[in-house]
Amino acid sequence: MTVKVGLIGCGGISKPHADGYLKIPGEVRVTAVCDVVEENRTRMAEYVGGARPFESIEALLSESDVDAVDVCLPHHLHKDAIVAAAGAGKHVLCEKPLCLTLEEAEEIGAVIRDNGVTLMCAHNQLFYPAVKQAKEILDAGTLGQIYQVRTVDTFFNRGVGANAGWRASRAMVGGGELIDTGYHPTYLLLYLANSAPTEVGAMLTRHALAIEGEDSGQVLVRFADGMVGNIVTSWAYDRPAGWWQFLVVGEHGQMYSTGDELHLELRDAESEVFEHPKVNTFHLEIADYVRCIREDRRPVQTHEDGTKVLEVILAAYTSDEKKRIVSIGKASD
Repeated sequence: MTVKVGLIGCGGISKPHADGYLKIPGEVRVTAVCDVVEENRTRMAEYVGGARPFESIEALLSESDVDAVDVCLPHHLHKDAIVAAAGAGKHVLCEKPLCLTLEEAEEIGAVIRDNGVTLMCAHNQLFYPAVKQAKEILDAGTLGQIYQVRTVDTFFNRGVGANAGWRASRAMVGGGELIDTGYHPTYLLLYLANSAPTEVGAMLTRHALAIEGEDSGQVLVRFADGMVGNIVTSWAYDRPAGWWQFLVVGEHGQMYSTGDELHLELRDAESEVFEHPKVNTFHLEIADYVRCIREDRRPVQTHEDGTKVLEVILAAYTSDEKKRIVSIGKASD
């Protein structure tokens, strides 16, 4: 079975997605593309090898025979695209974030269940080999009780400034940097913690960028088992020296990753460094999406996981606005 995919949205993030499909031509073909900008859809249609271009999602869904879609649209358009595609019986890969509100997430969940399709959240950082190994170590109980998890994703974003476009709009983004790049360390935190978040406290700031939302944020998350998580994220500065993509501290020691390496330091044992090859996480993510469809299996992160990530981020926005700790599930109180 060759999976036929429709690419919805042909802006910047669609290029690494398209490259991922082109890496596995025997398994998948991009047969349709959609964008309101004619130049974008024409260029992408040619890039993927002759896909049929469409101006609207409705036309793509009704006039093509795709098995699945890949949503690469601005944030505020995610929900409608997902609902339309899933309602037409198509599997869905959606770039982060899943959507912008918990009400939208509930609508997505209902249409996914009603139509029996697969939705995969495009949480590409989970495909780093060091992250996968860290998860295996945690699941094996090697660190014992976990005390703290920290995740970091910061860089100076020169592409978001005077010409920020839709990313300058709080309404279109759903906030600012936290629900955009900050989405990565949030889903990574929840993935490694593997415990239900119960409380969130946040301080969000705008240091350097001319956007309506925040360009930096620090978030604390308390989990049901007593663990505390810390998210550090920014578009205003590069990663501070000595910080890592993630750090996990537990009863028997700690582990941390620089991206390609995983360091494991257990008490009364020699430290170990596991070196991993550099990978393109977008390519791995796309291949896994296609194989989930071909093999009829669950993705590593579904709409349910995306909803949990969104719940933490929305609670963080409420915490910053009201200057208090927010209980998960009561982010609108």
